[in-house]
Amino acid sequence: MHERDIVKILEAVGAGKLATGAAIARLKHLPFEDLGFAKVDHHRALRQGFAEVVFGKGKTPGQVAEIVRAMLRAKPARENILITRADRKIYAAVRRLNGKLARAAKFHPLSGVITIERTRAIRGKGTIVVVSAGTSDIPVAEEAVLTARMMGNRVEQLYDVGVAGIHRLLEHRGKLGEARVIICVAGMEGALPSVVGGLVGVPVIAVPTSTGYGASFGGVAALLGMLNSCASNVTVVNIDNGFGAACVASCINRL
Repeated sequence: MHERDIVKILEAVGAGKLATGAAIARLKHLPFEDLGFAKVDHHRALRQGFAEVVFGKGKTPGQVAEIVRAMLRAKPARENILITRADRKIYAAVRRLNGKLARAAKFHPLSGVITIERTRAIRGKGTIVVVSAGTSDIPVAEEAVLTARMMGNRVEQLYDVGVAGIHRLLEHRGKLGEARVIICVAGMEGALPSVVGGLVGVPVIAVPTSTGYGASFGGVAALLGMLNSCASNVTVVNIDNGFGAACVASCINRL
């Protein structure tokens, strides 16, 4: 629920078009709905501009389905629903929910993301470009792409353009220059965000991935390399956190 929705409810009550009891029924689950095992934050879109996102890992399929059920019945039904770190069992549980929208849920196996699209409204002012160093980094990059799109942004992707073949990246300098925010996903030594940051004058959000051999320490080497970037427009999120990078990029793109 956004601020405009609350204003409409109050205006309808003031004009006598909506009974007080009906208005209370629409607002009673603000700011959250207690399911016992989870408290669904229906107030999130009003505070932050996009609805609560469900982190699937560690939850049972039934728990995720009940959270999604609560989100689907919230009024007005305008917010997209996003579930990250999910699997096919969670997807099957969501699909079993009653309703056309639940059956329209899509599972994206490469990223482990489930989407229920209820609006395609664009809220971002420009384009977010998601860049991945290698093909092995694409799952994390795809999490970022889907998150940014579901949050109302125009998104373009540029994959497998790492520093091992820098000419692949330089061929796309025009696309990089048109971006309002860039998300740069890389494993191994994590060098790509520094290169991209040096080519553009916009925020670059670096995402270290756990891709790499033994001394990469599951992404720690890339994380430290990105934190020590000499490009001053580079900032860094956690290892494999494509979702977090897209959230920050979405906030920047709305300013």
